[in-house]
Amino acid sequence: MTDPAPLDRFRILLAGDEALQDEFAAHEAGPAFVEAALALAGRHGIALDAGDLAPFMASDPLGLWRLDPPALRSVSWPSREWLPFQIAASRDGSLGIDWAHFAGAAPGPSFFANAVRRALARPLNRLLRCRTGLDDFIDRAPGDPRAPDGLIFHMSRCGSTLVGRMLAAMPGTSLVSEAAPLDGIVHLAWRADWPEARRIAALRAMVGALGRRHAGRYIVKLNAWHALALPLFRAAFPDVPWLFLYRDPAEILASQMAERGTELTPELVPSRLYGIENGTDYPAEVYCALVLERIGAAALAQREAGGGLFVDHAELPGAVAGAILPHFGIVPDEAKGAAMAPIAGRDAKHPARPFTLRTAAIDPKVRAAADAHLAATHAGLKAVHGRQSLL
Repeated sequence: MTDPAPLDRFRILLAGDEALQDEFAAHEAGPAFVEAALALAGRHGIALDAGDLAPFMASDPLGLWRLDPPALRSVSWPSREWLPFQIAASRDGSLGIDWAHFAGAAPGPSFFANAVRRALARPLNRLLRCRTGLDDFIDRAPGDPRAPDGLIFHMSRCGSTLVGRMLAAMPGTSLVSEAAPLDGIVHLAWRADWPEARRIAALRAMVGALGRRHAGRYIVKLNAWHALALPLFRAAFPDVPWLFLYRDPAEILASQMAERGTELTPELVPSRLYGIENGTDYPAEVYCALVLERIGAAALAQREAGGGLFVDHAELPGAVAGAILPHFGIVPDEAKGAAMAPIAGRDAKHPARPFTLRTAAIDPKVRAAADAHLAATHAGLKAVHGRQSLL
């Protein structure tokens, strides 16, 4: 049997030493990383050279390296500095969880994808490529995975980003926002032919993995379609309070027509996810109205299940301190208010702009679609507005 190549020996060295992983994760692509890697390899008698490291330093704006087979596979979870960043299929068709070392950084209040891009720019993550098989990821989760302190569901374009950023601005509060690996695990757990206990275990494992570095409050902001899986979230986290944000349906539709979201585009997310056949056959405003009706109705169906609070977009940002904080078990005070105030005054998706409750002129076709397909659901949401169902 031939000896491992120098690069493979170097990977094995890093994979077996968490302290070295933390040290090298701090390096961004550049001469400092190469110098440190060559020095470490030399101390361990590994004949590594700069050319071995060149592929991990090269520009890859599309992230195509993520399509390559992982360099290392592990049946166990890596150290707490690693967070899941995607669910990937191996060449044999099996699924696995790919991890990224975040170099001590929290995901931050923006979308999780932004934090992943920053982490994956570090050469260590391209060099090690850590993957855990899906079954091992679920079965080897800690005995008591970290549960969130609050879940944010929404109907899309309803202020969930603003609410999440305001909560994350409070000291000791961390937010994970619309994380792709969580979206993937919800797809699997909600639709796969798994026993209920397996679905719950999978969801708990992923939410726990994403939150295991958070010592304080941990809030999870979900994708709009995740309201369809609310019963699964309630089964996995029966004691966790949840929030559902809604808005005048015509305003949501107008926003979607101006800039269509992925979840409401049938060419990107199959309409059968929402129980709609041949989604591309509908006019855009009608299809979006049908999807939003499914999302809103799913949340309404859980109004008696416990733990829910329904909040209208029109009451933001004031409702955060007035209703949402108490619902999540957080006592409002002057310090928290001062921390949230700068966020409350800015547009969540475009922080350079002030926050305003803008209502653009609404196309009559959009208004008609909202009236035809969403009037009853909106009336139901207004009827339970502000109501905190018992845990």
